[in-house]
Amino acid sequence: MVEYLKKVRKDLHQIPEISFDLFKTSAYIKKELEGMGYEIHQAAITGWVAYKKGKKDTAIAFRSDMDALPVSEKSDYPYPSTHPGKMHACGHDGHMAMLLGFAKYLKDQTLLNDSIVLIFQPAEEYPGGAKVIVEEGFLDKFNVKKIFGIHLYPNLKEGVYGLVKGPMMARNLEFNIEINGKSAHGASPHDGNDAIVASTHLISQLYTIISRNVDPFEQGVITVGTIHGGEARNIIAQHVEITGTMRAFKDEVFYSMKKRIEEIIEGIKLSFQVEISSNLMELYPVVYNDPDIVEFIEKHLDKDYEYIKPLMASEDFAFYQEKVPGMFTMLGTRNEEKGYIHPLHSCFFNFKDEVLIKGVELYISIAKAYHLI
Repeated sequence: MVEYLKKVRKDLHQIPEISFDLFKTSAYIKKELEGMGYEIHQAAITGWVAYKKGKKDTAIAFRSDMDALPVSEKSDYPYPSTHPGKMHACGHDGHMAMLLGFAKYLKDQTLLNDSIVLIFQPAEEYPGGAKVIVEEGFLDKFNVKKIFGIHLYPNLKEGVYGLVKGPMMARNLEFNIEINGKSAHGASPHDGNDAIVASTHLISQLYTIISRNVDPFEQGVITVGTIHGGEARNIIAQHVEITGTMRAFKDEVFYSMKKRIEEIIEGIKLSFQVEISSNLMELYPVVYNDPDIVEFIEKHLDKDYEYIKPLMASEDFAFYQEKVPGMFTMLGTRNEEKGYIHPLHSCFFNFKDEVLIKGVELYISIAKAYHLI
């Protein structure tokens, strides 16, 4: 099995693709699943849903994402990306290898209870392929009652499972804000409406939301990531663009923060006599691990797991969990001796191939816990 996992990772790591445009990756997954004899269905343009019939008409699903990132690879992996400017910097090559490894294990097994659904999903990074697969009705079609997924995680020791009960990854929103004032000569600021001054006050007030509007026992974050504006050093800026992100675990906190952003924008418009257009884009819901499921699976694990803190990162696995209960698990890849210490999305991100067997073992443990095999 380890050699198979190494081969799959090697093959897929070299052909990273972005979003829904995963045609080489999709063809590879299709060939593997068909070769194992699975009933497969195309999903979300380039994704695949594989089905293995059990004795019941209900099913348990297992999911892997497929897409890469627009990153130029600088890792020391011996089989690097052959697609310039694209890289599997978030471990999705490993995720696919683990789920294909599980599929390979299952192909000769007789299912004793529920059926099994294997979801290979595009566009996790953006704009959310999970939402498309849910909307296409695959969870309903196969009567899925639970879902499981794994993500490689360099903040955790190699081979250790990271568990969380309840909220695990944050609901997120991305915002684009455009401020339009009135241009004037830099020596005559009174003749204009300065978009830069308005933007600095806007940003300062956005950063007070967490410290002054959110209960200190709750969690949230607002980050302004870019600001662009102005034309010359001696001209009052007419236009400024701001982009950023907002995250929280609880819906009530999330929507109170969103409301404050909207109120602050209105206040800045009045205070500085500028026009402001904004786009507050809600993206992924909260990844919420059903506590009963986590506790049940924990009983079937050895001691190679630990509970970890929830993450402010976001994951479209949450769309499945809005439909059915489930569990998302982190699998540690950190190995300081080998230099596998770089964060997800880094151009240096890498991990030891052998860790992937731990993902397959977790999937098998889940299947055995529910007496599927």
